[in-house]
Formats: sequence, C-alpha cells, structure tokens
Amino acid sequence: MDAEYPAFEPPLCSGLKQLCQRLQEAYRELKEDLAPFKDDRYYRLAPMRLYTLSKRHFVLVFVVFFLCFGLTVFVGIKGPKVIQTSAANFSLNNSKKLKPIQISSNPLSTYNQQLWLTCVVELEPSEETSIKTSFSMTVKVNGVAQDGTTIYVHNKVHNRTRMLSCAGKCAEIIVAHLGYLNYTQYTVTVGFEHLNQPVKEMNFTWKTYNPAFSQLEIWFRFVFVVLTFIVTCLFAHSLRKFSMRDWGIEQKWMSVLLPLLLLYNDPFFPLSFLVNSWLPGMLDDFFQSLFLCALLLFWLCVYHGIRVQGERKCLTFYLPKFFIVGLLWLASVTLGIWQTFNELHDPMYQYRVDTGNFQGMKVFFMVVAALYVLYLLFLIVRACSELRHMPYVDLRLKFLTALTFVVLVIRVPAKRQPCVFHAERF
Repeated sequence: MDAEYPAFEPPLCSGLKQLCQRLQEAYRELKEDLAPFKDDRYYRLAPMRLYTLSKRHFVLVFVVFFLCFGLTVFVGIKGPKVIQTSAANFSLNNSKKLKPIQISSNPLSTYNQQLWLTCVVELEPSEETSIKTSFSMTVKVNGVAQDGTTIYVHNKVHNRTRMLSCAGKCAEIIVAHLGYLNYTQYTVTVGFEHLNQPVKEMNFTWKTYNPAFSQLEIWFRFVFVVLTFIVTCLFAHSLRKFSMRDWGIEQKWMSVLLPLLLLYNDPFFPLSFLVNSWLPGMLDDFFQSLFLCALLLFWLCVYHGIRVQGERKCLTFYLPKFFIVGLLWLASVTLGIWQTFNELHDPMYQYRVDTGNFQGMKVFFMVVAALYVLYLLFLIVRACSELRHMPYVDLRLKFLTALTFVVLVIRVPAKRQPCVFHAERF
C-alpha cells in the first residue's frame, strides 16, 4: 500500500498565497469600516460601560442612586421650613365691617422671594351648616422704600370676585400675591364689598419663603450645577477617542441632555436675589420646561432609534416626535408667560380661581399628552417584542426601561416648586 504524501509547493507560491490572504483580510476589514451601519453590527458602536457591568454592579448603581436621593429627601425634611408665616389679626365691629383694612408686612429681603397675603373669615354662629356666597374684594398694594416713602406698586385699585365657602370653618382666601419683591416692606389695603354675612373675625396671614430655606436652595443648586458640569466633562472626555458617527443613540442624546441638565439646575438662580426683576424666575421656568421636554423627546427617540440602526431621516424619524413634544413645550411656555404677565399686572390674579382662560389650554395639553403616552407605549412594546432576544440590545432596553420607571416614580408626585401656593403649570 503506497503512502500518500502532500503535494510539493514551491516557497515562492506559498509566500504569494499568504500575501493574497493578508490582502483579502485587509480589504475585508476596510470594507467593513467604510460600510454603513447594519442591524446586526452593534459592535460598531462606541463601547458602553453598561456591557461590562455584572448583576452586582447593577444593584450597586441603583442602591447608590437611591441613597443619594434619600439623602436629599432627608435634608429637605430636616432642613428649614419652606414657608414663613406672620399673622395680623383684626377684631371687627359693625361700624368697621365694610371699611378697607390696611395691613403692613414685616421688613422683607430678597431671600423672601415671594409674598402672599391670605385671609380666613370667621362668621357669627348661625343655623346654616354650610355657606357659599360670592363677594367683591378690592386690593391696593403700596411699596415702602428704604427712606420710608410709599410708592404705588400697580397704580390702581384691583377688584375681583371671590367665593366664601364655609362648612363649619371657612376656607382660606388668597388676597394678594407678589411674584418678586422690589421693596423692603409692603402695605396692602383690603376692602370687602357685598359681604352680607355676619363677620366675627378676619385673620390675615403673611406668607413668604423662609430666608434660611432660600440660602439652602442656593447651595443645593450650586452643588448640583458643579456636579453636572463635572459629569459632562467626564462624559465628553470618555468619548473623545471615538467619532460621533460611532456613538450610540443613548450617547448622542446624553451629550444633549447633560448641558440641558446644567441649565435645569439654573446657574443663573442667584440673580433672583441680586436683581429685582421677574426675568430670572422666567428663565428658571424656561430652562426647566426645556429640559423636561428634551427628556420626553429622548425617550421617544431612543425606543424607536434602538430598532433603527441605519440612517435616521429627519422627515420620517424626528419630525413626528418633535411635533408632539414641541406642542407640549409650546403649551407649557405659553401658559407660563401668560401667568407671569397677569401676576405682574394684577396681584389678585390666581390661575386656580381665574380658570376661564386656562380651560382651552389645559384640554389641548391633556390631548397632546395622551397622544405622547400612547406613542411611547407603542414604541416600548414594539422594541421589547422585536429586540428582547438580541445580545446587548436586550440589556440596553432593560436598563433604559428601569431608569425611565424610576424617573417617572420620582418626578410625577413631586411638586415643581416647594411652596404650596406657587402656581403649577397644570
């Protein structure tokens, strides 16, 4: 039986064959680098720290997050009170019942931020268990300058109809509200007309922000502005070696959300205590609305874009999302400007009472918000059903969904401003 020997191959042919193989491999690698993105090539994206985290690391990340959040809540609970009150009681008799009442506030500073005057009416005992009647209230606001001179704040007497609701005890009435303070002291003249109920007592109360809380708020905002700036710089430094073409959609959106988060914490907030103007407060509202709407847009784009790894066209991909979120942002900003304008010209203006101009805007906002929720749920369900078994993408979906749920749980019950009388958007 003859033994089989391999065919003899000259050294020159062997070298040429190896050279051709290396050229083919190099051409294949170059072709992959120049090729556009495809659905099965997620490894082309810039590396994410998410892929290297174990289950223990995931638990540790959320534990640290909730510890930091709990620390801020603890500081808020144990810190100074938000609202500072000072009462001014008046004993009325029949001869003074309809005469205007002049009330002077305590000395104020810019740390008091805003000023409210409230009133609780006590009626004479009667057989009626509940009373609900309307009456006219007049208010004139004067500002007292540092030299003691009195200046008209709005140059006229404001008159509005208020409702007195009593069921054993009468509900509190907000007499006047000043969104920012120009003077060190205010004098408010209040008149009651067509109040046909026997009044026993009227208890007036001044309410302002606690100066200690204002100082704490300044420090909190400063700390979060610094932390956000550091995180933004670290994020930009970590991706400096990669082209933006190779960034994942989450990384691209983080490069947008982090600067907006810096504005959300409002580095211009101390101007509210240095400048007697409504502009810093308006900027704060504008920055908050901008970041929150950008966050809503981020959720839509990520849940949709994680399925579309190729070219995302502006007309079909971004335009519908910008349209829905843009309507929400436009409604919020328009309502905020309208409310601020009315409060500047009328200290008796209250959106909770004067709801005639808000009903159409509120209905519009709720309809657009419902469309957004339905669209987001559709994108989440479709992304989870199509990509739940794909490597890496499944991990990104789980982490994003968990983080979205945590943000919603924290954000929805929270008030946008700490004062219970501050006008909420909706």
